[in-house]
Amino acid sequence: MLTALQRCLDQIAQDDHARVLVVAAAGKAFCAGHNLKEMRAQPELAYYQKLFAQCTRMMLSLQKLPVPVIARVQGLATAAGCQLVAQCDLAVSVDSATFGVNGIDVGLFCATPSVPLVRNMHAKQAMEMLLTGGFISADEACRRGLVNRVCPATELDAQVDDWVQSILSKPREALRLGKALFYQQREMGIEAAYQLAGQTMACNMMDDVAQEGVQAFIDKRTPSWRV
Repeated sequence: MLTALQRCLDQIAQDDHARVLVVAAAGKAFCAGHNLKEMRAQPELAYYQKLFAQCTRMMLSLQKLPVPVIARVQGLATAAGCQLVAQCDLAVSVDSATFGVNGIDVGLFCATPSVPLVRNMHAKQAMEMLLTGGFISADEACRRGLVNRVCPATELDAQVDDWVQSILSKPREALRLGKALFYQQREMGIEAAYQLAGQTMACNMMDDVAQEGVQAFIDKRTPSWRV
């Protein structure tokens, strides 16, 4: 599965016509994380290092994509599955979904899931989940910042489509610049973050789409973009 996902992400990264990615699943779980039976069957450090490196590469690829990534969560998201939700740019969940990083229940601290988790919610909220293995509801996941919105299952696709249509109406290049800047500056000190953000905005303003967008605002008309 990781190999298949990576192949798809690599293709999307090279596709200049790609505009948005929706990560979706079918069945009871959005993603249940790693297969523990497979992991137990190969008790070798080299195997585990390769596995987690592969998973990390896939997760980082989501962040590095030049297009927004939406998690469409229709069910359980646990361990690396919860990590997957946290790694996406946006997430909408059905109200019946649950979220957890419960590796500690089998003696395995969810170290890699903790990386995006603590970048989505307050440290003590993340640590509570990581240390206890407890699950939280979709509503609680929304309150903590893990997902943007919660809705009934009958409204899930409509919510995803609302975001997709909104993204499609925006210039691809501006979204690409903005997404890259968002994640870069988050890891910086405030002065360096402002310097990078200012340079990004200056370059963005030089782009034809920004020039047209600003002129359209001045003219009180809809921008004429090839988005």
